[in-house]
Parts: sequence; structure tokens; C-alpha cells
Amino acid sequence: MAESTRDPLALLGLMQLISPALPIGAFAWSQGLESAFELGWVCDEESLGEWLSGVLDDGLTCCELPVLGRLQGAWKTGDRETLQVWNDWLRANRETQELADEDVRLGQALARLLGDLELLPEDGWLPRRPAYVTLFAWVAHRRGVGIEDAQLGFAWAWLENQLAAACKALPLGQTAAQRLVERLRPELVSAVETANRLHDEALGPILPGLALASALHETQYSRLFRS
Repeated sequence: MAESTRDPLALLGLMQLISPALPIGAFAWSQGLESAFELGWVCDEESLGEWLSGVLDDGLTCCELPVLGRLQGAWKTGDRETLQVWNDWLRANRETQELADEDVRLGQALARLLGDLELLPEDGWLPRRPAYVTLFAWVAHRRGVGIEDAQLGFAWAWLENQLAAACKALPLGQTAAQRLVERLRPELVSAVETANRLHDEALGPILPGLALASALHETQYSRLFRS
């Protein structure tokens, strides 16, 4: 068996970036999932798995994951125009105020943390109002993380956060959450493979149910999460 050529420091840098301990407040957002609980669309392990699989297929696979790869490539080549174009594209594809707010606030929190760690790019290189994905791509590039590894890490962080939200709001035990991890792990790999085959004109989320849930969450009476 050939020895792995993966840089262990890059791997640790990715683990740091996707850790729940990263102080950017991702735990406070459910991305419309809390509304899906309230509406009865998601009520148990099976329906949660279907929801997550759908969001992965019609959301991350054709939105965040391919754009993350494009942004990381732009950071590598120093292409400021491309960075701004895809950063603005991400913001334009947030269909509700809460989803847009999450993107901006997580981006701001990550930027503050990177500033404290002296890891921000040089002055003038950050796009206007940088999105969370844009800064995630920067850190992955800065740490020497490969694009596919960064995409897998991003997808894993999303899944972990969604399951954490479900465990707080549903009668869903940790064992059920781990069964869903086992079910969805291969789908994360497939999502990254598919994302990297998509041309620009094929990109864009198709998630009317999530958009509706997110919009309804803005006026939901009782809430644990900010989205």
C-alpha cells in the first residue's frame, strides 16, 4: 500500500476549520430545519434522512460545493474578479432573509477569528461582504487543503450541524443520528464528485421546500435557532 502524500498539517487545518469548537456560532442556525419540525415535514429519523438527502442533492451539490471549488481555485491564482463574482453569486442565491443573514454573519465571525489568528488575506483581497463559503475557501487554500478534501469537510460540517440541531429539537437519540451519518456518508462523497463535474450554467439550488420553511421560520412563535 502506497504511503499517503496528504500533508498532515493541512489535514489538521481542515479538522480545525470544520470542528464544532470553531467559535463562529454555526450551532445557532438550523437552515430552515426547525421550521420543518414545526410544520411536521420532518418528525423522525426516516423523514430527517430524506430531508437531508434532498438538501444535499438539490442544494449543496449544485451550490456551495462547486462554488467552494471555484473560489478556492481563484484564491490560488489570485483572481480577484472571480472571487467577487462567485461571492456575489452566493449572496444572490440566498432565498430568504434568514439564509442571507446566516451567510453574512458566519462570514463576519470567521473573518474576526482569522484576524485574531493573523490568517486573513492581505488588505484589499477580501471581496465586498465576504460570504462564509468564500472565507472557508480562503482558509482551505491558506492551509494547503486540497479542493476535494475542503469540499468533503464543508459537507461534513453541514451534516454535523444539521444533526446537532435535530437532536436538540426532536426526540432523536445519538444512535439514530449516527445511523444517519452511516447512511449519508457515501452521499457526501457522491455530492463532491457530482459538484466537480458541473458547468457554471448548471449551478443553483432547487430547494422550494427549504425556502418556504426558512421564510415561515421568520415569524415562528417559538424558536431555538436563528434560521
